[in-house]
Amino acid sequence: MLQARDVTFAYGGGRGRVLDGVSIDVDRGAIVGLLGPNGSGKTTMLKLLAGLFQPLSGSITLDGRAVGSLPRRELARRMAVVPQETHSTFDFTALDIVLMGRYPHLGAFELEGANDLAIAREMLMATGTAGLEGRRFATLSGGEKQRVVIAGALAQAAEMLLLDEPTASLDLGYQLELALLLQRLNRERGMAMVLSTHDLNIAALLCTHAVLLKDGRVLARGAIESVLTEANIRSVYGVEADVRFHDRARHVTVVPIARAD
Repeated sequence: MLQARDVTFAYGGGRGRVLDGVSIDVDRGAIVGLLGPNGSGKTTMLKLLAGLFQPLSGSITLDGRAVGSLPRRELARRMAVVPQETHSTFDFTALDIVLMGRYPHLGAFELEGANDLAIAREMLMATGTAGLEGRRFATLSGGEKQRVVIAGALAQAAEMLLLDEPTASLDLGYQLELALLLQRLNRERGMAMVLSTHDLNIAALLCTHAVLLKDGRVLARGAIESVLTEANIRSVYGVEADVRFHDRARHVTVVPIARAD
C-alpha cells in the first residue's frame, strides 16, 4: 500500500504552500485519481508520491517504508512513472525507449540481454505497439508515444503506475484507447495506479477512488461516485454541472452547464 499522511509541501524554502495536510491511500489494485483545477497541486503530489520531492512535513510510505529512504533502483522496481510528455534528445527507436525500463534490473555497466529484449517486446505487444518497434520515437504520434512510454513503464515490472495527465493532448479516439488500455492492465495484472487528470469523465471511466484538491487541500476523497458530485464540482471549479450515471458507459458522466453564480 502507498500512503501519504498529512503531507505539506512548498517550493522555494517553505514559502507559499502548494500542498497542506494532504492524505492519500492507494491500495493494491486500486486506480486513484488526483483531481482539481490548475494550481491545485496534483502534479506536485504525484512527484511526492514518486519520491522525486520530499515533503516539508507528513509522511509518504510504501508498505510501511518511507519512500524517501528507498534506494532509487529499488523504488523503480516497485513504482513506474509516466510523465505528461516524453521527449528524446537522441534518435532512439520505440524498442530502445521500452528497454530503458529494464535499468532497475541490470547491474552496474550490465547491458540488456535476451530476457530483457523478450520482456520489452512482450510489453510492446501488451500496449498494441509491437508494430512500432523499429520506428524512431520522435516520429510517433502523441498517442503512439504515450503507449510506448507505458510499455517502458511496464517493462520495469513495477507493481504501481503513476501517470501525470495521461490523456492530455490526445484526440478523443486516443483518449478512449489509452483509458481502455490502462483499465485492462489494471484488471489483468492487478496494477495499482495513481493518475492526475483534468478530465473528470476519464476519471469516472478509469478510477475506483479519487482525491479532489482545491488550493492544495483535500476537499473530498473516497469512491469516485462520492467525489464526483454536483456540489463538489460547484465548490472546486465554480461550475454548475449535470452529474448522472450513464447506462451505456456504465459510469457517472459530468456535463458542465454554466458558471455557478
